[in-house]
Amino acid sequence: MPRRLSASELIETVLDSGSFASWDLPVEAVQGEESYAVELRHAREKSGVDESVLTGEGLINGRRVAVIVSEFRFLAGSIGTAAAARIIHAVERATQERLPLLAGPASGGTRMQEGTRAFLSMISITEAVRAHRQAGLPYLVYLRHPTTGGVMASWGSLGHVTVAEPGALLGFLGPRVYEALYGSAFPENVQTAENLFDKGLIDAIVPAEQLSTIVDQALNVLLPRPAVAVPPPATLTILPSRLRAWESIEISRNRRRPDLRRLLAYGAQDVLPLNGTGQGEKDPGLLLALARFGSQPCVVLGHQRARSGDAGMGPASLREARRGMKLAEELRLPLLTVIDTAGAALSREAEEGGLAGEIARSLHDLIGLGSPTVSVLLGQGAGGGALALLPADRTIAAQHAWLSPLPPEGASVIVHRTIAHAAEMSESQGVNVAALYRDGFVDHIVQECPDAAAEPKDFCARMGTAIEYELATITASDAGERRRARARKYRVPRP
Repeated sequence: MPRRLSASELIETVLDSGSFASWDLPVEAVQGEESYAVELRHAREKSGVDESVLTGEGLINGRRVAVIVSEFRFLAGSIGTAAAARIIHAVERATQERLPLLAGPASGGTRMQEGTRAFLSMISITEAVRAHRQAGLPYLVYLRHPTTGGVMASWGSLGHVTVAEPGALLGFLGPRVYEALYGSAFPENVQTAENLFDKGLIDAIVPAEQLSTIVDQALNVLLPRPAVAVPPPATLTILPSRLRAWESIEISRNRRRPDLRRLLAYGAQDVLPLNGTGQGEKDPGLLLALARFGSQPCVVLGHQRARSGDAGMGPASLREARRGMKLAEELRLPLLTVIDTAGAALSREAEEGGLAGEIARSLHDLIGLGSPTVSVLLGQGAGGGALALLPADRTIAAQHAWLSPLPPEGASVIVHRTIAHAAEMSESQGVNVAALYRDGFVDHIVQECPDAAAEPKDFCARMGTAIEYELATITASDAGERRRARARKYRVPRP
């Protein structure tokens, strides 16, 4: 088991050297039994601090950041009313001074010696965190060993980005309490950082020595920057390919065609992958990340092309996508969606998991999203899985991308009872970029020379430049007109 850092050691490790300034005022005496006063005195002597949390501000790579860090050696990091008041004061000050906030809990929960009053203080802490988030300010959480009880069930689980210490015990009910109540040990390897990551409950597992790098990377995207004029790229003059729709479809199906991961690798910077819905689900069909394209930060969500044997995008993918939409809206960031799917999952699990409803809710959220939105047709675009990520203020398309209610083979089966007419169906349905551009659904085309699989790095660089331009342009537009124009874009003519 690695050595666990104290609150002061974590602060020294994460913040720029010598930059920490405490916000803590002396704690007031808490009324209670004499035995509790003795416990508090012993806790101060043992830990070297006056309460179970330290708060203040410092610099991470020269940037001001507020911090709240638990000291587990002080009564197991438990939160009584004095500690709660300290946390609330720090969160409110961070909000007032418009600082990002990094929380590092390590706690057994609320303080049993203070009973229900301490327990109810979690409500006020949550209210303060909510106000901080609603102000559009980043709230980042580093879960340390151990974090359980009311802390895990309040300010420990509200981060925009949540990472954890390797091997940390994380959960609602402490295993010692479980064993005492139920007479058996809690199942092994459930309340671990690694298991929570596998279940999509946290975004990453990070040693303390690497935390400042992750925080700096996140804040490079999450914090506002001065507006930068982005010159029009050469891709604005590109016209649709003259190839027939079926030829583009075949090109798009090349397994070597660059996918979303390669687009982020070759076309973006400060890429910080996020993980799962935060509610116990993750699906390989979708990738969610924070990233910057040139000067333009954004939340990215998109299809991760299915590998052999993958079932396609399931309902959990769309619940993760909706996490990204909420994140973009709350932090006032533009949203980039990337479409590249042969279709949503077709399975009992997908049906029982509410796939159709999740597609509907994704459309509902996207069409009314307060954030600027750009969508990218990167390759295949089949069915409701593609539709769910499409609505946007501006749409960029690779020359050989396409969009269809079903894969052309499926459309052919419906109309002709055979897949033999797939090529002609794709032409008649207007699935290719030429038709989409003509009808006003695609605004910007990125060329493939002759197809993206033959030049992945150059293609992704061109696409990244086009994305930067569209993000900058749409972000500078009037919000009300932007949303009205988005609705008009997809409105069918009145009869």
